[in-house]
Amino acid sequence: MKTIVIAGGTDGIGKALAATRLSGGDTVVVIGRNEVKGKEFLDSAQARGAGARAFFVRADLSLLAENERAVTAVKAQFPTLDALVLCARHYRSARTETTDGLEENFALFYLSRYLFGHALADSLAAAEQGVVVNVAGPGAGLGLVRFGDLELRRGYHGGAALGQGGKLNDLLGVSFAERYGERGIRYVLIHPGVTATSFSGVYDQETRRQIAAMRAYAKPVESALPPIVAAVDSPPAQPLSAFVEGRRIRVDDESFDRDAARRLEAATERILLEHRGQTGVLPRN
Repeated sequence: MKTIVIAGGTDGIGKALAATRLSGGDTVVVIGRNEVKGKEFLDSAQARGAGARAFFVRADLSLLAENERAVTAVKAQFPTLDALVLCARHYRSARTETTDGLEENFALFYLSRYLFGHALADSLAAAEQGVVVNVAGPGAGLGLVRFGDLELRRGYHGGAALGQGGKLNDLLGVSFAERYGERGIRYVLIHPGVTATSFSGVYDQETRRQIAAMRAYAKPVESALPPIVAAVDSPPAQPLSAFVEGRRIRVDDESFDRDAARRLEAATERILLEHRGQTGVLPRN
């Protein structure tokens, strides 16, 4: 049996995955900001006789301190982790900054995943085959990334913020695999396709119409699970891999450029230094 942490596990794909893995006998740690949904997860697990294997950590993952608190809680109880599954994101039609002064999509969809992966690397390396599964949307071109304006202060659009976030996670996978691949941790990027989740977000009128149209052809949440479950149970041998709706795609072309990944990693550490008043996550050379 495995121990799995699911960031964004109280809703949508993360919620469905948590229920599936718990039913299969795994220990599941769900992280989310909604206390009520967290309690529903625990109560459901208790009703099925799996309460001893279900854990909930309440955290707003758009906030740096909340990420650090959640990571500390996980590490204290679970020094060895088999899988970290990253699902949390939240659409914003209007640009919004967190109390840290960071654009919310950038903070939640990218920075949180950066922080969790690096902070839990030792725990993942301690497992027989530790894996990070990043549910983001791999394969788009580098043109989506505004290296000079990562927080989209100019010309913000919610779709552009999510599109860039997906590409930042591609590059995160590249740099993570380069740093930790030799320690046995596998990094798997997954795009499950358009899925009928709750479509968490705050939408303007036009975007609400688009979401309503998407619901008409979106796949059921359960249909998005097989490639994620496969990645958790049998990670590919390579340090980095990527899948779109179950189809494996290349990670050795220009869209997964190593120099771009290193550039993003350096920029991320500068941002963390600026906002936390201390060094970021990675050791300084």
